[in-house]
Amino acid sequence: MKQKTAIVLGATGLTGGKLLRKLRENKNYGKIILFSRSPSHVRDVKIEEHLINLLELENYAEEFKADEVFCCIGTTKSKTPDKQKYKAIDYGIPVTAAKLCEANNISCFMVVSAMGSNPRSKIFYNRVKGKMERDVLQCNIRKTYIFKPSLIVGDREENRNGEKVASGIIKFINPFLKGPLRKYKSISAEEIAGAMLYLADDGYHTTRIESDEIAEIAKLAGE
Repeated sequence: MKQKTAIVLGATGLTGGKLLRKLRENKNYGKIILFSRSPSHVRDVKIEEHLINLLELENYAEEFKADEVFCCIGTTKSKTPDKQKYKAIDYGIPVTAAKLCEANNISCFMVVSAMGSNPRSKIFYNRVKGKMERDVLQCNIRKTYIFKPSLIVGDREENRNGEKVASGIIKFINPFLKGPLRKYKSISAEEIAGAMLYLADDGYHTTRIESDEIAEIAKLAGE
């Protein structure tokens, strides 16, 4: 069986880092191409790392060739308070990546979005994510999966006080979130990464995948 090549955007983040580890351990992948602003500091013969300005990703079409692309890029309001820059990151990078997939005949694209995303939302951050999803889906890619997690939990290198408080609260209420409320449970970056890798091989019946569905797919992947 021919080994696959994967591209990862956002490998230095929480979810991207978990995904990178899983790709390195997976024998089905012979090459992992990283496009990042800062180095991953991971040494592996599989890894080909490009340190670039991700806002200029369109300039790297020749290097952007793989079987699958995993986009784990994302910022926060506190980290990127400037709305134009926020949009350039959370909308611009995933949409550019999807267009490169279309141009280079890459048949599988996965992107981490967020719960509540809606192109018509009155909330700027939800609206940006919603427009990103809409425009990614306009690209002609055979397999596109948009992950819409609730609060993502895990050990981060950066200090996000707001998320720590929210994590503490939601950890307390998680057991009470049942039935249609299950999608509001927090989800680990490990689960998201596991689900992404699982769908790369097995596919899924819908394009947009809510948080509770991600958790169920992760169980199938053994997370």
